[in-house]
Amino acid sequence: MFVEQSESLLTHPIHPQVMMNKRPLTAVYNKAIPDLCNRELGHLPPRNFALRLGASEDLVLRLELLRNLQKHRGCVNTVSFNADGDTLVSGSDDWGVILWDWETGRIKLSFHSGHSNNVFQAKFMPHSHDRTIVTCAADGQVRHAQILENGRVETKCLAKHQGRAHKLAVEPGSPHIFYTCGEDGLVQHFDLRTGAATELFTCQPIKDRWSYMPVIHLNAIAIDPRNPNLFAVAGSDEYARLYDIRRYKWDGSTDFGQPTDFFCPPHLIGDQQVGITGLAFSEQRELLVSYNDELIYLFTQDMGLGPNPPDPGSPKSMNSDASEIGFSHGSVSSQSNMDADDKITPQVFKGHRNCETVKGVNFFGPKCEYVVSGSDCGRIFIWKKKGGQLIRVMEADKHVVNCIESHPHTMVLASSGIENDIKIWTPKALEKATLPKNIEQKPKAKGWMYRIAYPEDLMQLISLPRRRVRTESNGENSSTDRDLLQLILTFNANSDSSNEDDDDGDTTSQDDLFS
Repeated sequence: MFVEQSESLLTHPIHPQVMMNKRPLTAVYNKAIPDLCNRELGHLPPRNFALRLGASEDLVLRLELLRNLQKHRGCVNTVSFNADGDTLVSGSDDWGVILWDWETGRIKLSFHSGHSNNVFQAKFMPHSHDRTIVTCAADGQVRHAQILENGRVETKCLAKHQGRAHKLAVEPGSPHIFYTCGEDGLVQHFDLRTGAATELFTCQPIKDRWSYMPVIHLNAIAIDPRNPNLFAVAGSDEYARLYDIRRYKWDGSTDFGQPTDFFCPPHLIGDQQVGITGLAFSEQRELLVSYNDELIYLFTQDMGLGPNPPDPGSPKSMNSDASEIGFSHGSVSSQSNMDADDKITPQVFKGHRNCETVKGVNFFGPKCEYVVSGSDCGRIFIWKKKGGQLIRVMEADKHVVNCIESHPHTMVLASSGIENDIKIWTPKALEKATLPKNIEQKPKAKGWMYRIAYPEDLMQLISLPRRRVRTESNGENSSTDRDLLQLILTFNANSDSSNEDDDDGDTTSQDDLFS
């Protein structure tokens, strides 16, 4: 390869102006060339060479917009790569699903999802030759789309949540199993071999909140890639809850609703003003949690609070605030200041703003070396996972960035937000990017968690099934009053922002997308 390139340079000299525009070899290869030599000498295994090169900070600093994928006619709420990484699936407020060849920008296939409201998530099922796609949406439906040999698509509804269904999680390596969660607090398990949906449990608040919070409105669900028996859910309170599917008895003979572990930063225990919008597991089994009006936290397995979270007044949660967790870029509490309590302190990532929409959070890099998130300011934020240092901020949307998806094999990102397009980012820039001098943060919004965009959203929340909600015996008569009061307060808090863009965007009729 190197000989052919050298001969090409000799026979076809490069114009001096072109040479000036090429990136300096010393800037790009100062780390790669020694690794290449070590690989050739047998001192560095080929796989390790690829991982080290792929995780290079130089590539992150050279991320640049490759192209915009444009076809949707509404906010793009979900993007996801297939296992090979050559196809991207997207879903939108226009109720459509599109399969893209992201490298060329060509549309491979587009079809109507079958949903009657905004598509919130669409994913390929593994080992299905990219012919099986599952979706969930604002209409509460969970749907299965099967791509036939002739290019036609058959879709069918598998189950329905009472309220919006924000996220689904596919069991790693399984062409059949996935989970969904919704604003009704319900977690469902699906097996495509039978087409059956199993209602596992309804997520409930900690005991002292039962009287006024009937369920936890769920926004996120994620499966541990190293142990697919474990999955986490999170939503309208401060806790990420971990469950073990092995504890579920399929005949329904056990109460599966009790988590095996809770995760929460010490200073947020008892804070009823926060909630969680995004979850992600790393290949190292770390749990990444994104809070609204707060920050992003990284928990290791030993940071769990156990099956029973501490009382908000306990020493573990008292006298803990943001200043104790080292909220400066690239720093955490120093080793010299660590004590027993510091062992439960999660890594923190800051700089973005998450209060306007239900945003995801993700890992980036061949071994999850980086953390990525969108922001209300329309930018993408990238931090080093180790240490939490912010290293990139990229303009990616005129309004809000909600979704960032990492390519499964290379340093490529796909992002989407309030705009109607998808942006593909690749490390092709000639110059390394630098951080902006001032990272402006927007003022906090109010009432993000239960934003009511349409009258039907209000009706969906009113109709949440009480058969799944545990109530105290002396509180049954007042449950309706409490729910209505909560809805009225929520509706009033959000009425002043009802004309602004939100995570649902504008709904387009099903006939508009592919006309």
